[in-house]
Amino acid sequence: MRKLTLAAILAAAPLFALAEGEAIAVDTELGMTEEAVTTALTGMGYEVRKIEMEDGMIEAYAVKGDEMLEVYVSAETGKVTKMGED
Repeated sequence: MRKLTLAAILAAAPLFALAEGEAIAVDTELGMTEEAVTTALTGMGYEVRKIEMEDGMIEAYAVKGDEMLEVYVSAETGKVTKMGED
């Protein structure tokens, strides 16, 4: 169990580099799991309202103040592939 916990911490370590106020754009790395994406967005000051996996993508809906955010993150790369609705 200890190895799993340490591995999880080390895997999430790059996410701690994201700071509140940092802009999110296509190719921003947020993580490869729903938990990692939630942690990254929360660290950037967002409140995650909904997050789900669909068709290999993590869809996250979050708010920060008056800003509403909708991002699609690849579960394979952990990077934002699309933002908002096209």
